[in-house]
Amino acid sequence: MNQEFRCDCPITSAIDVLGDKWMLVIIKQMLIEEMETFKDFIESDEAISTSILTLKLKCLEQYGIIERKNHPTNRKTKLYHLTEKGLSLTPTIVELAIWSDQNLREHNPIMRKSDELDFMKTNKVESIEWLKKRYKEKVATTA
Repeated sequence: MNQEFRCDCPITSAIDVLGDKWMLVIIKQMLIEEMETFKDFIESDEAISTSILTLKLKCLEQYGIIERKNHPTNRKTKLYHLTEKGLSLTPTIVELAIWSDQNLREHNPIMRKSDELDFMKTNKVESIEWLKKRYKEKVATTA
């Protein structure tokens, strides 16, 4: 899977890898919704197809954003976890959540509100650190 980069711009290069419809959704699902198996992703509200999910997981793995491991009690089940490189996208996810709440809520009346989002808006740095810590603790219990 060779990625064609459009130019030498770092922002465009990031968008070439992460800027499609699914990549940040998968990362968000892992980080915030604690999804880690293929089945978790397929059964989510976002309704990604199996072929697209397979392609996106391979791409995220190729770039070292996620890693795939065998489930400790079921060798047929694979677990997908964010790497440190993947976790470094946490500030991006938090910023997108805040931006969306502030700029898209009027266009998406079903957008959910949450205490977690309210906390993100008022305590951005703490939210980022809390999400990373919670994620690492969760992964440690399944490793």
